[in-house]
Amino acid sequence: MDSHVSLASFTCRDTLIMILRKLGARDLARASCVCRLWRDMASDDAIVRPAFMEPWKLKEIVGEPVSGSFWRENGIWKFAISHKIAREDSVTSLAKKYSVQVRDIKLLNNMTSDNDIYSRERLLIPIINPNSLINGICYIELDTYTKREVLVLYPGGQPDKKLM
Repeated sequence: MDSHVSLASFTCRDTLIMILRKLGARDLARASCVCRLWRDMASDDAIVRPAFMEPWKLKEIVGEPVSGSFWRENGIWKFAISHKIAREDSVTSLAKKYSVQVRDIKLLNNMTSDNDIYSRERLLIPIINPNSLINGICYIELDTYTKREVLVLYPGGQPDKKLM
């Protein structure tokens, strides 16, 4: 088969899709501002999800975000580890265990006091090491306490159905 024949079958749309697939999440957000066609194509899940996953080397993202703008920002602050609360847990002990700051745990979980831990079944722990995301499966969840969408990594691999 002649290579000119196969190239001739490409449309302008196919070429744009090939280009968009090479862009990162931030550049896709910029491309979506060009015109309606580009916005529709750059917002397509088949384009935006892999662009979001690539820098973190994620294996999979499970779930759909409530808002399409979820994909536009691709920072480590969007990720968290789900920690099921045990009786002996405290915010300080969890901060030590996961090597994070107490204030970061409180901020992520919308906590005003250390005692807020006892009214919950789980806490979200901020991820500070991007390497912990490699080949990970993250779940898009709307946190009930903070009312914000977070990509949650479960140490056991899957969410505990009782915590959802």
